[in-house]
Amino acid sequence: MLSESRASRAIQTTGEQGMANEPTTQPTAGLAWQAKQVYAMAVICLVVGLAIGYLFRGSQSPAAPAQPAANARPAAPAGGIGGHMPSLEEMKKMADTKAAPLLEKLKGDSNNSDLLIQVGNIYKATHQFKEAATYYDKALQVDPKNVAIRTEMASTLYYNGDVDGAISQLQQALRYDPKDANSLFNLGMIKWQGKQDSKGAVAAWQQLLKSNPKLSAERKAQVQKLMADVQMQGKS
Repeated sequence: MLSESRASRAIQTTGEQGMANEPTTQPTAGLAWQAKQVYAMAVICLVVGLAIGYLFRGSQSPAAPAQPAANARPAAPAGGIGGHMPSLEEMKKMADTKAAPLLEKLKGDSNNSDLLIQVGNIYKATHQFKEAATYYDKALQVDPKNVAIRTEMASTLYYNGDVDGAISQLQQALRYDPKDANSLFNLGMIKWQGKQDSKGAVAAWQQLLKSNPKLSAERKAQVQKLMADVQMQGKS
């Protein structure tokens, strides 16, 4: 198992998500998330190292616009009173309000991928993963080779319980860019956490290291440490 400190180091470079507890259950297709489940998933993603789409961003894949600040978990947006954790319904209203001007622009420019991505980012940041996936999918219909957005699409599908769909998106991303570090890293994480496929996870990370020889020493060490932890877990 990864300790909290080791997991934090694994994602501190540009990670949007960090982790606090080993997951006890895995998302399954068709799962309807309740507020507490979504918050729990956000916490889970801080401990195991599931830095979906963010660990290597900036060095390998083109960044999507309007990304949240580094080292922030996918937490509830600001605006709660007295530390109140907003409900999913409240978060949905926040997202709808913030997205409204962009959606108005899309009425006259429906194929504007930048606008579609920005709307997707808003819904993802507020844990409205189904809506986020809808807008990322629309953006990918306009720009199917946008590997960075496919990693975002994969993460929203994973959070929404569609593990197979997430893996499919990452595999598609790798058809466009077989060396993409984000996709390879996340493929390994989702295979490990979503499929309990430690061998498949290690294989993805081995390919990551092989196809990215110029990866920084720090990031290379992070991936190697993760591989060692997964292999050790498999022996226990």
